[in-house]
Amino acid sequence: MNKPDAISWHERARSLSFRTQAFVNGRYVDAASGGTFDSLNPATGKLLARVASGDEEDINRAVAAARAVFRKGSWANLAPAKRKRALFRFADLILKHTEELALLETLDMGKPIGDSLKVDVPGAARCIQWYAEAIDKVYDEVAPTGAAALATITREPLGVVGAIVPWNYPLLMAAWKIAPVLAAGNSMVLKPSEKSPLTALKVAELAVEAGIPEGVLNVVPGFGQTAGKALALHMDVDCIAFTGSTATGRSIMQYAGQSNLKRVSLECGGKSPNIVLADYPDLDKAASAAAYAIFINQGEVCSAGSRLLLQEGIKDAMLEKVQTISKKLQPGDPLDPGTKLGAIVDEIQMKRVLGYIDSGRRDGANLRFGGRRVREDSGGFFIEPTVFEDVRPAMTIAREEIFGPVLSVITFKTPEEAVEIANDVVYGLASAVWTRDVTTAHRMARAIRAGTVYINCYDADDITVPFGGFKQSGIGRDKSLHALEKYTELKTTWLDLS
Repeated sequence: MNKPDAISWHERARSLSFRTQAFVNGRYVDAASGGTFDSLNPATGKLLARVASGDEEDINRAVAAARAVFRKGSWANLAPAKRKRALFRFADLILKHTEELALLETLDMGKPIGDSLKVDVPGAARCIQWYAEAIDKVYDEVAPTGAAALATITREPLGVVGAIVPWNYPLLMAAWKIAPVLAAGNSMVLKPSEKSPLTALKVAELAVEAGIPEGVLNVVPGFGQTAGKALALHMDVDCIAFTGSTATGRSIMQYAGQSNLKRVSLECGGKSPNIVLADYPDLDKAASAAAYAIFINQGEVCSAGSRLLLQEGIKDAMLEKVQTISKKLQPGDPLDPGTKLGAIVDEIQMKRVLGYIDSGRRDGANLRFGGRRVREDSGGFFIEPTVFEDVRPAMTIAREEIFGPVLSVITFKTPEEAVEIANDVVYGLASAVWTRDVTTAHRMARAIRAGTVYINCYDADDITVPFGGFKQSGIGRDKSLHALEKYTELKTTWLDLS
């Protein structure tokens, strides 16, 4: 059977049906207000769907459903082996619907269909499978209290978790929340980004089909200032887990304090340094990694290597190689399987990115290549790969998260100077060091204030390792067994045996 080509994907897109209502207590429902918002196709600028616009009343209904099923215990008290089987069925259904979900993701968010098929959907299923497998592998503890007492330390689910996820990896970021939240026995209310809600609405239905009780996973689409704020302020939500901008994360912390001191987990912005030392012998490998680190997913990646720090003497050679690679990464039709870069998620974000490009020019950085909107005749929102050189660390483009395909190149003399530049931003999400000297690599990794330090690679990934940031890049970790810590409480039970 031949793999679908662009024509086939466009034909499928024309016949695809969308779930556009909120999903509360196991069924699709209109927003309480009856309101909707327009979801546009980033590749064409045209209307894709009208989606239910949830607000405080919808959040109230979803939280009530989640609380009711939690108290009933049909999921929270289900035997671990049975929860495990239900999550495995959930993951299998996601894989069964791979092409449908990939198409929804690409139409809704603008990323290349190849990435949706090979990265986003299987990555979401893998995440759910992994946490399903972990359910009956995480043991409780017995404290070493001595013979006169027995003290057990057990993990219990928090209760109702609210999750707010971003638009750049809608399904995958949702899975990073859903999987550990449900594995721990909680119920949840998920608010997807208003820019990309369609896959979340579909997988909620698949969860019920997999045997997860109604009310355990609820999805309320809507805007941050209405549905998101209501979720973060809700007095019956025990935890709010957020991925998105640092500015919004700061607001969520305030809402948690204003309400019930709910637990807060934040994965926020980044301005990640990708440091290449002159002793690294394979500049072709480093240049390829540098290009993909910033241009993949249109640069809409929180951990993107948006600052390329090059030791004096290798800049010209590296940038020539980066430019050559970038010619193969030009924006194209997201439904063409050969496309490597898709569309920026919407016009607002496109204008924001172009504004940063203008800022780089004004501040005196040298535009090495790129910097333009392209494919305007499509009606979509496309920006070509863009590289600025001669960037000073104090420039806006070197300090603020752009969230687009824009690379700032900074030179340095010594490894110590590179670390100083790397740490001189408010973020600390990811970073990389390229060197042949293992001692230098370890010393720099220890000194860099970031949640992840890649050595001689970039964006290497596995569900088994935690992901999150230092400083204003967030609080807590997604992925790995450490994510379960956010969604469980420790209880000590002391039995006097004297």
